[in-house]
Amino acid sequence: MKKFAPIFIIIAAALWGVDGIVLTPQLFSLPVPLVVFLNHALAFLFMLPFFLVEFKEVKKLKTGDWGAFLWIAIFGGAIGTMAIVKALFYVNFVNLSIVILLQKLQPLFAITLAWLVLKEKLPKKFFWWALAALIGSYFVTFGLALPNLATGQKTVAAALFSILAAFAFGSSTVFGKRGLKNTNYRMGTYLRFGLTALIMLLIVLATGNFAQLATVTAHQWLVFLIIVFTTGGTAIFLYYWGLKWVTASVSTICELAFPLTAILLEYLIRGNLFSWAQWLGAGVLAYSIYKVSVLPAWPN
Repeated sequence: MKKFAPIFIIIAAALWGVDGIVLTPQLFSLPVPLVVFLNHALAFLFMLPFFLVEFKEVKKLKTGDWGAFLWIAIFGGAIGTMAIVKALFYVNFVNLSIVILLQKLQPLFAITLAWLVLKEKLPKKFFWWALAALIGSYFVTFGLALPNLATGQKTVAAALFSILAAFAFGSSTVFGKRGLKNTNYRMGTYLRFGLTALIMLLIVLATGNFAQLATVTAHQWLVFLIIVFTTGGTAIFLYYWGLKWVTASVSTICELAFPLTAILLEYLIRGNLFSWAQWLGAGVLAYSIYKVSVLPAWPN
């Protein structure tokens, strides 16, 4: 099953693309911390019975493992998710090219940290295909134009939040790999959502956003439930299963399926047409992800 591991990561990343274009925009009226808290708390609520069944796995975790999962919860769960949702809210889900800038920088953070923290060694071909993937993803997003940061202060803020999310998600890929060293992908998912929900609860209470819970509409509750069973909990299960078998460096390139999916959905749902340069970039990105996924870079 190891050879299918990158496919699970690609599917998870594609689901995140669906979330950013189709689902999260429907939560625009709610405070960002509350959105992130409910996404994680509801998912963990459904996971709780399974978590209790496998609770004995927790005893296998060492100090370094807990440190890794705490990093994932703080950066990947809380800071990273709030940053990307805030960035999307800032541009009203219209100028997504700035927000998706995060996926151009995330592999750089992840690969660097994988080298420093996990001591990962990869074949030389990996770096060529990684570079091709980054170039392809740039052209998918911007075409032949330069990123437009002159559309107002909020766009600049969105770009800064995107960069913060890039570091948060990139580092979480690396520490996610570290956290799975002594446990299975299921426990990794439970801890990711449980710890993040706890942290976000403290943030929601501190910011006074908990009172806004009464403003959540029936339709938005339905959206939250859809996220839990598709782009949220389910996607993370798939992601951690794949991450258990591949290096963090390979995973971060496979995650470029997120911007590819987001841009394609922008075209299919909102009619934002691709230029020839964007189609070319999409082809390069898709082929680069494929080439990286079949490289013999599995950990021992």
